[in-house]
Amino acid sequence: MSMAAMLSARRLIAYYGQAQILSDVSLDVASGEVALLLGRNGAGKSTTLKTLIGLVPMAGGEVVFRGERIDGLRPYQIAQRGLGYVPEDRRIFTDLTVSENLEVGRQPARKGLPAWTVKQLYKLFPNLAEMSARPASQMSGGEQQMLTIARTLMGNPACVLLDEPSEGLAPVIVDAMVAAIKEMKSQGLAVLLSEQNLHFAEDVADRAYIIEKGSIRFCGGVSELRDNDSVRSACLAL
Repeated sequence: MSMAAMLSARRLIAYYGQAQILSDVSLDVASGEVALLLGRNGAGKSTTLKTLIGLVPMAGGEVVFRGERIDGLRPYQIAQRGLGYVPEDRRIFTDLTVSENLEVGRQPARKGLPAWTVKQLYKLFPNLAEMSARPASQMSGGEQQMLTIARTLMGNPACVLLDEPSEGLAPVIVDAMVAAIKEMKSQGLAVLLSEQNLHFAEDVADRAYIIEKGSIRFCGGVSELRDNDSVRSACLAL
C-alpha cells in the first residue's frame, strides 16, 4: 500500500454469544481514502465496524489507529482518539433540535486534522441549515441520517466508519451523501464505508473489500471489482 494506513485491522475474530461472526478480517484505510466494505446481509459488515469502535469485544486480532493499538479500549476512549462511527440505526436525540444534536457531538479540534464548524456542516448539508431549530423527531429518515453524519463530524474525527448510509434513502438524499463523503475525503479523512449498494459506493470509493461469512474474500481497486463479474456474483447479491 503506497499510503500509510490511518486505520489497520489484522485478523479480527469476534463472537455474538456463542456464534462466531468474524473469523479473519484484515483491512486498511488511509488518510484521504474511502475504503468500501461490501457483502451480503449477515456477512459481517456491521459487526466489523462495531468491533473496530469497541462495541463488540474482540476475541482475537489487533486494531491500530493513528499508530496506536486501540483494541481493548472502551468505545468512548476510541471516539476520543478520533475514530467516528455512524451507526445504521442513527441514534440521534429526537427530543433535541438539529443544532443541539450537533453540540452534543462537539469535541476539541485535533492537531493536523480539519476542525469542522457548524457553519461548514450547514454548507455541506443545506437541508440541516434550514431546520436548525427543528426537533430531530420531526425530520425524515434521510434528514436524520445527514444529522448523524454531521454530528459525528462535529467530533473532528480522523477516520469515519459509515454503516450502510444509503439504506432506504431517497435518491436526492443519496446524492447529498455522496457529496458529503467526497468532501470528507478531500479534507483528508479516512472513511470506511459499509454498503450493499455497489452503484452508490463506486462513486466515492477507492478500494474495495468483500466480506463473506466473516472473512475478507476480495481486496482490490473499485475498478477491478467492477470488471470482475465472477467475484461480484459469488460474494454479492447483485
